Amino acid sequence: MLETSAEKPLPVRVISEAIGDYVSKLGAVWIEGELSEVTIRPGAPMVFMRLRDTSADMSLSIMCHKSVLESVQPLPQNARVVMHSKVSWYAKNGSLSMSVKEIRQVGVGELLARLEALKSALAEEGLFDVGRKKALPFLPKKVGLICGRNSDAEKDVVENAKRRWPSVEFEIREVAVQGAAAVVEVSAALRELDAHPDVDVIIITRGGGSFEDLLPFSDESLVRLAADSQTPIVSAIGHEKDSPLLDLVADYRASTPTDAGKRVVPDVSEELTKISNLQDRAARHLANFIDFELHRLENIRSRPIFKDPHVMVSVRQELIDGLRARSLRSTDGRIALAQEELTNLRTHVRTLSPQATLDRGYAVVLTSNGGVVRKASSLAIGEKIAIRVAHGVVAATTDGVSEEE
Repeated sequence: MLETSAEKPLPVRVISEAIGDYVSKLGAVWIEGELSEVTIRPGAPMVFMRLRDTSADMSLSIMCHKSVLESVQPLPQNARVVMHSKVSWYAKNGSLSMSVKEIRQVGVGELLARLEALKSALAEEGLFDVGRKKALPFLPKKVGLICGRNSDAEKDVVENAKRRWPSVEFEIREVAVQGAAAVVEVSAALRELDAHPDVDVIIITRGGGSFEDLLPFSDESLVRLAADSQTPIVSAIGHEKDSPLLDLVADYRASTPTDAGKRVVPDVSEELTKISNLQDRAARHLANFIDFELHRLENIRSRPIFKDPHVMVSVRQELIDGLRARSLRSTDGRIALAQEELTNLRTHVRTLSPQATLDRGYAVVLTSNGGVVRKASSLAIGEKIAIRVAHGVVAATTDGVSEEE
């Protein structure tokens, strides 16, 4: 470890050599990235390139002998490669570079295998589940559009959307949709539009291309960012047969940019037709309702009670008079019946009364104290008694009594 202080600083040469010693300990490594900026100078034995990270805005300076690059020629533009290299530190100018000994192009088969593995892993996490997909708005305030710079896909989306709804507004972000910078720029645009308060739906689109051209839209970081987005996302990448992972995580997968433009806004002519049909239905319903109510009102007006309102009173008067007459007849009948019953009862009572017995010639013998004599033996000779007849009382004195029946 170097010991330095303000009083004992080390020269640049020593520090640079120390950095070189430290870097050399890393040894040879295998690295993967996207090849770009290949510089071949005529007559120079060395080739200088840059190797970019496909999911981050960073790159490394690479150099190799011409023979190393020629061994894998021809390489397509922005080819994905794996390099066996060693870090080199140039102490003289303080620069770091990677010295490449071997270059291998990553084949389509290997990339497909990686995508399938990533697809399976994301599916297990539930990022492709239908239940987590958000519904697209019926009529967005603004449509966010992420597309290539001056691309046909942009024109297709905008023209088809405006053809359906002329007043639709777009918030457009033109970014790289191919190459090493695509993932970084698309991700940055997606974050910006997702945070925009007026953007209700985001379209991510680009035209068709080769399998390698569409690889940025299967990048894990971009797919996860789309899954976490709060704004509904429409994916319109390539053509019908193309299926990057972004299509699976998006809330709606459009087959083409044209389809995306038609999907995010309604058709104004169709909506006007629907409104017209609804107006006609409402008018017919209202007219039928008014006709029904007028017919009902006419039926009410034609009732006898409305022709002659006095009928209501006269009918009630007749009903009251009938009830009154019925009540009087019932009362008179009950009184007559009661009088008859009373007369019969009086006659019956009089028939059974002692007076009726006396009227037939019988008499009642009473003692001096008013008691009724029932046995002759209860009287003494010479006892004063009273004999009650039908009309009056006879005073008498007993001369004798007999027990004979």
